[in-house]
Amino acid sequence: MGFAIGVDVGGTFTDVVLSGPDGVTAVAKCLSTHDDPIAGILTGVTRALGSVDPARVTRVVHATTLATNAVLERTGARVAFVTTRGFRAAVPLGRYARVEEDRYDLRFTPPPPPVAPGDCFEVDERVSARGAVLTPLDPGSVRRAAAEIARRGITSAAVCLLHSYAEPAHERRAAAILREHVPHVVASCEIWPEIREYERATTTIMSAYIGPLMTSYLSRLRERLAAIGIDAPVHVMESGGGVVSAELAARRAVSTIESGPAAGVLAAAATGLPDVISFDMGGTTAKACVVRGGRPEITHEFHVGGKGSFGGRRAGTGVPIKTPAIDLAEVGAGGGSIAWLDPAGALRVGPRSAGSSPGPACYGLGGGEPTVTDADLVLGYLSSASMPLSAPLAAKAVDRLAGPLGVSREEAAHAVHEIVNASMAAAVHVVTVQRGIDPRGFALVAFGGAGPMHAAGVARRFGIATVVVPAYCGVASAAGLLAGALSTDRVLSRLDAGDPEEVFAALAADAAADLGVARVRVARSVDVRFKGQSHDLTVDWAESREELASRFFAKYAQVYGIVQQGEIELVSYRVRVTDAATPATPATPAAPGSGGDAESRRRAYFPEAGGWLDVPVHTRRTLGRVRGPAIVEDAESTIVVPPGWRAAAGPSGAVRLTLEGAA
Repeated sequence: MGFAIGVDVGGTFTDVVLSGPDGVTAVAKCLSTHDDPIAGILTGVTRALGSVDPARVTRVVHATTLATNAVLERTGARVAFVTTRGFRAAVPLGRYARVEEDRYDLRFTPPPPPVAPGDCFEVDERVSARGAVLTPLDPGSVRRAAAEIARRGITSAAVCLLHSYAEPAHERRAAAILREHVPHVVASCEIWPEIREYERATTTIMSAYIGPLMTSYLSRLRERLAAIGIDAPVHVMESGGGVVSAELAARRAVSTIESGPAAGVLAAAATGLPDVISFDMGGTTAKACVVRGGRPEITHEFHVGGKGSFGGRRAGTGVPIKTPAIDLAEVGAGGGSIAWLDPAGALRVGPRSAGSSPGPACYGLGGGEPTVTDADLVLGYLSSASMPLSAPLAAKAVDRLAGPLGVSREEAAHAVHEIVNASMAAAVHVVTVQRGIDPRGFALVAFGGAGPMHAAGVARRFGIATVVVPAYCGVASAAGLLAGALSTDRVLSRLDAGDPEEVFAALAADAAADLGVARVRVARSVDVRFKGQSHDLTVDWAESREELASRFFAKYAQVYGIVQQGEIELVSYRVRVTDAATPATPATPAAPGSGGDAESRRRAYFPEAGGWLDVPVHTRRTLGRVRGPAIVEDAESTIVVPPGWRAAAGPSGAVRLTLEGAA
């Protein structure tokens, strides 16, 4: 049998997992190369392959932050926006909500709209919300707009006509005319035909904005993989946790914006525990997500580049995207987060990161500012197991904090460690406490290069008594890619459609055709709201109207804490279509072999146990049951077992930490 490769490109590291018929065969972690991400990918792939013939690779699955970075850094294509006459100002006007740091800023300037007002064009047509044609499309107005777009040298256009989800004929005709003049045209009816004009417009615009970039990138990736002997198909993870072909990802680029974070959540869900909190701490950010009943929470709208309070992203502070995404909270706290003193002399950590270049001071690549990684090295939690680290350089960087603060080096380092734990706890707070979920009934699944070092400290803040660190946790997102099935989502808004079966069948057929498969599994759901209300909730489909109402009432009570009943209406119909024929790559990593190096000892700083201690250092292979303080170390990650915790080896190479005295 062949091999599969999972590749996750992060802000600091590029992770690669090579999986064979029996599970994970090899892993590689190397610094990301931001000027040319593919160079870092090829370095990691070559390391992971070792002596394996590249021709034996049958599948490559990729998660990338390319789309996210393009939106945040505004490096996508210049886009022309084409809409119904009278509505060209909808996107430039937009909407904006001020968060705490903006609320009292008298000089506050909102961010620029995703499309410049001068690049918004109108065409003559009008369709009602029920799909009735009120004004026929004037092809001449479309041709005039297309000619002006081409004259300006704009190469990408987004078409979003009013209520085109109800009747797409005008929009399809307009897109066809535009394609005669503009190289890249995206129509909302082809991307995400869902109710709400502003959100559908921004979703379409973002797909046109990042589509050319994604197309070029994936084409170059396939070519350079082929140059080293890998001719396998390249798949890309979507934001909702499905996996699609590179060709489909290029056409529907907006669905890949949260590609990278989604993979790690799948790895957490694959631990076999029903209710967990996924905690992913990398070099630049930390992310949290709730998994209940083995299924990650999914949102149908998220905001790119948004701001918010304590890890959340508030609606109106970024660009809204109306595609399914695993529901994550994210904070700018990672191993590369820089510690600094504000004008008042208070210690802060993040959100600015040293990234991979120059990286933390201890990398010896020219960085001099103190980071979380430098602090962890000073505290004795880290060693040079995965890459060379310079303790003197880390100490010198941390001393830049200790002097002004008037504390010892280790006290400054421990303060950095505690502050970043508090920052990351904010992400857990957003996905649990803020949503009425008691986190004490969940296990925390920690992964990412830095996650296992900080997981127990984060868990303790919430009374979470169990932390699970899966095997190969340092590259868990890359491993999670291989757990994703070939699947995609589709939606269509039809207010109380006369024949839901016809709508579902058309959506499923369209999705199966895009996947290029014949045998599929189809999961159906529907957006339901109380009649007269504006917003809806998604519930699993049932043919019985009474059963649908019952499910909606239960979901309403779960989300809002209010038991309420009344007349309902159906708004949008959804399907998730999954390939039923392709055998899945083993999701659970193979357990490390028995035996290995003997236990060693190292000095580490635990102030709650008296300061500097001589603590045991285990590998996963030598770990039985230990009581903290202790350290468990392997090639790509380090697990810190603080005082008051016990650690034990679990199945498939996982390590389970348990808070002493917990019920």
